[in-house]
Amino acid sequence: MCAFTWLLLLLLLQEAKGDSGDGVDPEEVVAVLHESISLPLEIPPKEEVENIIWSSHKSLATVVPGKEGHPATIMVTNPHYQGRVSFLDPSYSLHISNLSWEDSGLYQAQVNLRTSQTSIMQQYNLRVYRRLSEPHITVNFEISGEGACNMSLVCSVEKGGMDVTYSWLSSGNSAYTSHEGPVLSTSWRPGDSALSYTCRASNPISNVGSRPIPAGSFCADPNYASEKPSTAFCLLAKGLLILLLLVILATVLWVIRVQKRRKMPRMKKLMRNRMKLRKKAKPASSPA
Repeated sequence: MCAFTWLLLLLLLQEAKGDSGDGVDPEEVVAVLHESISLPLEIPPKEEVENIIWSSHKSLATVVPGKEGHPATIMVTNPHYQGRVSFLDPSYSLHISNLSWEDSGLYQAQVNLRTSQTSIMQQYNLRVYRRLSEPHITVNFEISGEGACNMSLVCSVEKGGMDVTYSWLSSGNSAYTSHEGPVLSTSWRPGDSALSYTCRASNPISNVGSRPIPAGSFCADPNYASEKPSTAFCLLAKGLLILLLLVILATVLWVIRVQKRRKMPRMKKLMRNRMKLRKKAKPASSPA
């Protein structure tokens, strides 16, 4: 209850002071999902800070610098950031770890100065993005009656999110051409240059490319797209079958070896019994 009253008094005091920095565009900051980011805070030199109030949508935390070597008093008021924020000396910049999508948005730092009895506002627009995975290309083609192969290449990224841009790069005969957008429409005829197409996907934090797609292979052999997965599946099935046979063979050999070890003591005992019987039978068969 005392902490809440103390915070309320700070908010009332800051409204009574003059503010500076209004009308300034927020600083654009980009960060990676599940990683961390620091929002730098600049404090004028030779100014004594009374307190710093960080907010995002609503109050986030209040920092009161310590005096004469004492640590600062920090109160995190938003449960969403509890355990994920820290304030870096000496300016008490905001450091957020384990970023989530919900952390995106406008942040504001209000620095209340004791020396000049003024307040400084600094704003940040934080945007959180995911690192992109390798683009996936879907190929649709149709062979016309004139022998032309009309192709449509569609590029996509799994869980790409917002602000993903796509571009295409085609190569062939040492010539390179580019195209913007996720869909590329092209045509190919027998005898044309063997072009290959690569898609690049990018967002503000990553830029990744796909493997080259040879256009002529789809048109010259319509089964090209289905043969590659089938071949890979056959190789995988053969490998698993060989591995299974090796496991069965090893198991059989182990069982045979165990059975032989169990039979050896019985065989030795049987041999000893036969030897004893032979020794007993020899005196009985001697001539009168």
